[in-house]
Amino acid sequence: MKRLFLTVVAVLSMTMAFAENEKLNGAAGASAYNMAVNYGRLSESLGLSVDQAEAIQDIHSSFCADMMNAAAANAEERESMVRKAVEKDLKYMRYVLTEEQYHKYLRLLNATFNNRGLAK
Repeated sequence: MKRLFLTVVAVLSMTMAFAENEKLNGAAGASAYNMAVNYGRLSESLGLSVDQAEAIQDIHSSFCADMMNAAAANAEERESMVRKAVEKDLKYMRYVLTEEQYHKYLRLLNATFNNRGLAK
């Protein structure tokens, strides 16, 4: 009886350890999709006007929501959801930003994706 009890405790302990590991990996993966930025620093970096800054904030908020939806999706859909979110973001940004600002934004977005391991 004592052996049975110790076996059950050992199995439960291993199961909890694996479940905790999965939970941590999922949280770390989901945080990579959090694209929240400091809008003041982004405005300064891109040299935005007041009107551009307001438009960028709205566009980027929508992009952040799309990326978090992608993080919550299953693995098969995630890549296409991220691609669609980026395409939508870049389409709107191209409309609001000047050519120079847009290229600088592309470099920043590319660096962000590379640093978070989302680039393919």
